[in-house]
Amino acid sequence: MSGFFVTFEGPEGSGKTTQIRRLAAFLEAQGYQVVMTREPGGTLIGDQIRQILLAHGNEAMKTRTEVLLFQASRAQHVAELIQPALEQGKIVLCDRFADSTLAYQGFGRGESLEDLRRLIAYATNGLKPHLTLLLDVDVEEGLRRRQPLLQEWNRLDAEALAFHQKVREGYLQLAQAEPERWVVVDAEKPIEAVEAAIREIVQARLKANKP
Repeated sequence: MSGFFVTFEGPEGSGKTTQIRRLAAFLEAQGYQVVMTREPGGTLIGDQIRQILLAHGNEAMKTRTEVLLFQASRAQHVAELIQPALEQGKIVLCDRFADSTLAYQGFGRGESLEDLRRLIAYATNGLKPHLTLLLDVDVEEGLRRRQPLLQEWNRLDAEALAFHQKVREGYLQLAQAEPERWVVVDAEKPIEAVEAAIREIVQARLKANKP
């Protein structure tokens, strides 16, 4: 039995973490085995890399360094956690995955999408999500939501507004280019409305995925 891999993407403050928790609780109540995880991180090694990537003291980090650290964390994540869970028939819900690299380092920082895709393919061993949910929110609104969580405010959150605008535009382009995998969800709606929309999308895909 093969599992089902769902990734949540979106600008800062789009509510990914909240919605993943709610979806996991719902699916578990339906009898599914669910694994919740996040990037960067998800493993002991990945979490150590996450601390380096997001620390405020590392503003001197070069973009290529940033890209490679993300891929190092991702390679460990896929091999140690995601792939084994999928092979066990579990549903994996991941807060960010490879598309974040394309949105943030590609569209946001201007790195070559072609080069990034090659690195991602190597790091993930070709693994792609079955479904990617883009929780779309106005950039300024998303950052307003993030600011009260000062303990979680990280190096990438602190980038200029123009950077975050490029990231959001990048996400929308990625979703438009691969509509069979991506579904865009209006994350500016109330939390319960977003939750209901996500449940409907995921249930439909799970039903379609049954052999």
